[in-house]
Amino acid sequence: MSKRDYYDVLGAKKGASADELKKAYRAKAKELHPDRNKDDPTAEAKFKEVNEAYEVLKDADKKAAYDRYGHAAFEGGMGGGPRPGGGMGGNPDFASAFSDVFDDLFGDFMGGRQGGGRQRAARGADLRYNLRVSLEDAFSGLAKTINVPTSVACGQCNGTGSEGGSEPTTCPTCSGMGKVRATQGFFTVERTCPTCSGLGQIIKNPCGKCHGAGRVQKERALSVNIPAGVETGTRIRLAGEGEAGMRGGPPGDLYIFIEVEPHKIFEREGTELHCRVPVSMTDAALGGDIEVPTIDGGRSRVKIPAGSQSGRQMRLRGKGMPALRGGVAGDMFIELAVETPVNLTARQKELLKEFDELSEDNNPESSSFFSSVKNFWDSMKG
Repeated sequence: MSKRDYYDVLGAKKGASADELKKAYRAKAKELHPDRNKDDPTAEAKFKEVNEAYEVLKDADKKAAYDRYGHAAFEGGMGGGPRPGGGMGGNPDFASAFSDVFDDLFGDFMGGRQGGGRQRAARGADLRYNLRVSLEDAFSGLAKTINVPTSVACGQCNGTGSEGGSEPTTCPTCSGMGKVRATQGFFTVERTCPTCSGLGQIIKNPCGKCHGAGRVQKERALSVNIPAGVETGTRIRLAGEGEAGMRGGPPGDLYIFIEVEPHKIFEREGTELHCRVPVSMTDAALGGDIEVPTIDGGRSRVKIPAGSQSGRQMRLRGKGMPALRGGVAGDMFIELAVETPVNLTARQKELLKEFDELSEDNNPESSSFFSSVKNFWDSMKG
């Protein structure tokens, strides 16, 4: 039985390019794959025929011979061509063909191939840098220079990893594909090449400074703009400022995590600030004006109402922290802490006793509640 024309088998026109032949082969292989045609007893034979045709036409030299002599180019000792039902000089590369079809059928789901099987140059790792700032700096924002230990492109080989500008060579293990295949029966398992780590190339003459990695360790000084309103947990991303990639691969990113230091006066809750302000007993009783510090370094005058008690809160609008992404600034809350005088002189004690005798009517302790509590404790003592 005479063989069919290989171009007809693939459904391609005479003189088709390599890309056209590959596209035609994959379409036919998917169409005629035995798993898709379980009810057709001739499916496997047709699939092998397609594979046989492509094994010849994908090779430039064999294709040229076939275009000139046809099937006779591989008969009668003219070459180690495909044998009927077999591959080039042996059994068909059925597992390889199945793997190509498997990639087409499930490539999108599994992530597919990159660059025909070869992985791109490895991207550098992302880095984290913890930065502590004061509450004042978080209020106003600042530009700060930080020193980051990281990997940078090797200056001696310009990141290529090769000494003297020599070019990398194709990895002999994976033939430049970046992946190797292991066949187990009908299935083929594909994994990253252990020799080249998926790059598809190896360096025979590695750089003496970076030893073929294409990068070296170095401490870099970077300028960082800290926006006003940051708080603990705020993350700032500097694209491309992470570790350099292997052998010229793209760099990773640098992530700066902000931690705002505790303040000796203010406590922060979002955009609000809280502080306790000591006031004298006389100012709390008679009322008056006091000055309180603000986070911007200034001072604000606050009027204390007469008769104020400890714990009373007063609001200063707009004196809190700015919002990180714009908007109205928060408020500042003042909590009064009335101070009891200590180390009194004899005259001061005398005046306070006189004041106490004159204050029974407006003293909180003269209320019915305090009187009932006092009477209760007196009865318990009796």
